[in-house]
Amino acid sequence: MPIVQLYQADAPSMSFPQGCDLLQVLWCPFEHGDSYYPLPRVYWRDARAVDQVAATPAAPGEAPEDHVPNPCVVHPEQVTEYPSWDLPDDVWAALKDRFAQLKSDTGWRYHYHLADAPGIKLGGYPGWTQEPVWPDCDSCGQRMHHLLTVASWEYDGESWRTWLPIEDRAVDDAQEPWRSEQGKAAWDAAGLMLGDAGGVYIFECPSCPGRPIGHRFDCS
Repeated sequence: MPIVQLYQADAPSMSFPQGCDLLQVLWCPFEHGDSYYPLPRVYWRDARAVDQVAATPAAPGEAPEDHVPNPCVVHPEQVTEYPSWDLPDDVWAALKDRFAQLKSDTGWRYHYHLADAPGIKLGGYPGWTQEPVWPDCDSCGQRMHHLLTVASWEYDGESWRTWLPIEDRAVDDAQEPWRSEQGKAAWDAAGLMLGDAGGVYIFECPSCPGRPIGHRFDCS
């Protein structure tokens, strides 16, 4: 199943392999062995070498409905993130008083409102639900880089206050935009539910030939 297709022109700050300008991410929607989530695959391509564009294959009739995304248009928006669960303990200790003051002054909590962006995204930090589990590259042994998160929804009842995408800010003026019809369409645009509101995290090693990938999954 196609999950994400992105051209380099839509993500100019992202590193593509030499000679490639198209990223395609697919997954098999079924569970595999002890992995209770879809199995992802990553393909880097040269769009100029694509002669004929094939029709999108229909989802297998027995595929889990929550693992088959709705067709969506990509509206790239670049944001600045900071580590949430990946924040080192000593940094957290040094900043916890400032975080407490921020919450007192604004009602914003660092983890929800300022750290890692929720939703489907490229790069940045994984939006872990559980403790971080970064994969290491089998070839070089180095920790892999986060390539893509595919999340169950785009924001929740707190994170929308700072992470609502630009094109979704025209939703009804309600204090809780996900409760409006237009807001719910933005909150659940892909129509996915991965476990208990979890996410699939895809990693890569850009230093090794073939840019090997790894993947993780967690949920509530």
